[in-house]
Amino acid sequence: MRWWSVANLVSNAGTWMQLTVQNLLVLQLTGSAAATGLSLSVQAGPGLLMGLFGGAAVDRWPRKLTAAVSQGVLGLVAFATAFLVATDQLNYGLLMALSAVTGLIATVDGPATALLGNDLVRREDVPSAIAVGSLVHSVGRLGGTALAGVAVGVLGTGAAYAANGFSFLFVAAVIPFLRPVGKALRAGGEDTGSQQAKVSLEKAPEPAAAPAEADTEPAMTAREGMAFFLRRPRLVALAVITGLSAIFGRNYQLTLAVLVTGPLSAGAGAFGTVSSVLAAGGIVGAILAARLRSPSVKLVGALAAAGALLQIVAGLSPSLIFLLVLVLPMSVVEAVSDTAGTTVLQTDPPANMRGRVLGVWRSLSTGWGLVAPPLLGLLMEWAGARGALVLGGLIIAGVTGVGALLHTRKGTLLRTAPATAEAYRTAA
Repeated sequence: MRWWSVANLVSNAGTWMQLTVQNLLVLQLTGSAAATGLSLSVQAGPGLLMGLFGGAAVDRWPRKLTAAVSQGVLGLVAFATAFLVATDQLNYGLLMALSAVTGLIATVDGPATALLGNDLVRREDVPSAIAVGSLVHSVGRLGGTALAGVAVGVLGTGAAYAANGFSFLFVAAVIPFLRPVGKALRAGGEDTGSQQAKVSLEKAPEPAAAPAEADTEPAMTAREGMAFFLRRPRLVALAVITGLSAIFGRNYQLTLAVLVTGPLSAGAGAFGTVSSVLAAGGIVGAILAARLRSPSVKLVGALAAAGALLQIVAGLSPSLIFLLVLVLPMSVVEAVSDTAGTTVLQTDPPANMRGRVLGVWRSLSTGWGLVAPPLLGLLMEWAGARGALVLGGLIIAGVTGVGALLHTRKGTLLRTAPATAEAYRTAA
């Protein structure tokens, strides 16, 4: 797990170097901010269309091999882009094609690497592993963004792509040496192996039952993954909560930027301070989330409601100082909620369905990621920055509260139904 965390730190730093430089590169090639946004959408687009199939592929193929190959291919794409930049052969069309290829490979690489990281720890430690991954992501983002400026200033634009290529190859080189917990336990001693063999013999099905089990086993298809997701109420509830939060509550880089520079009459430097506090809160939240052991959808809903209430108060902030006091807990709540939700998503399904569930989630998250900025922008045009924060918070808190009441009422009905039926039988 330590090796995996180091590899992810290197990879995240390289990815953020490339993303930072890519925006600058598109501006150099086109001079258009709209074209820059389009390049990011092209890279995210395959996740919306192909996420389901990428998750199905992860369930079908050996996980370590899948992750190693996808990382290697992503490295080759980064090296190809660096070569085109160095030889002055890169144009906007080629960059869009390379971005689309990167997004397509990421539909397989994302769930493969996420689940591989969970395989390295015991089930009860998965929340801690996810929290460590979140912390690594935050540190890598800060480091990669800073290194991008150094790389461009000293070595040129192509250096950032080359560095990202080497970061992918480093991860691919580490993967073969990782030992998932199950294999490590089996290699730990003869007693463990014999106990597992004994259990497997005791639970072995009779030959006559084998065909029936094979017939009832779910097909490893994208369609089966979507059907499983929709049949799982807690996963649907998690998607609703997370989607609403993503659209109306978490675009702080947009809403708080308008609030700080508009109603609060502060400058760009003040928003830089707000962004720094948001980043610090994310790191604190990741550290706190590492203590989670059995997170649930209820916890995610409670955290979403708490974050929504903080957002409402932030929208009514009378001064920048008051806003800064609220920003830290808002970011902490968001980080803990993200870790709890990711843990539920990656541990609730059975092992043979997790890749497809993550594929469904990637399609959903890409969808609301594309919808959220323009929708929130229209809301701010209509209600202003303060109104968007307040209305967004009310929507999240209201839907979460109604969902909690319905869930509680349903649980009460389920508990009382057997007693009621028994009373009728006694009366009869």
